[in-house]
Amino acid sequence: MKRRMVGSAVVAVGSALLVAGCAAGQITQTDTQVAAINGASTQVGSIAIQNAEIAYPEGPTGNTSGGAGGSGVYPPNSDAEAVIWLINEGGEDDELVSARTDAARNVTIEGSRVVPAQRMLVLSPEKQGTNNPNNGQLILEGLTEQLRPGQLVEITLTFREAGPVTFEMPVAVPEEPRTNPADPAEGAGGEE
Repeated sequence: MKRRMVGSAVVAVGSALLVAGCAAGQITQTDTQVAAINGASTQVGSIAIQNAEIAYPEGPTGNTSGGAGGSGVYPPNSDAEAVIWLINEGGEDDELVSARTDAARNVTIEGSRVVPAQRMLVLSPEKQGTNNPNNGQLILEGLTEQLRPGQLVEITLTFREAGPVTFEMPVAVPEEPRTNPADPAEGAGGEE
């Protein structure tokens, strides 16, 4: 009777190991997942570029209904600002020395350009205070074409130590669904 129990236990343990090992080395559904950030990500040297995107086109009064006249686009010859996180994973400071793209006549970098060692430089349209050394702005001046949300724009950033990197960054999409305030929602369960 003891032999049967030991034999059954060995078979049970062996079966469990066999079943557990069936999926070993297989491609999983989560192996290609990336972080839930809308912008582009890339790396050059010790500089990680994350959340790179062109800010959503705001309306003429600063509302978020869209670019010129609330159309949700950047018209040609307008300016657009980028949102980019530059993370220096190295032990020495680096510096963003230039940026260029065929989508604009000129690219201007304002504020800080230094990416401190083991820290981050945020390029953003939102002014975080003029004395903050870890914030700057990257402005695409004189767009050469109309830009719409979701469209990709190729840009090259050049760093003093890490060198150049070329990647595509999207034009941001609105955070909330667009609505037409002059047009009340029809068929939304209202009374007749």
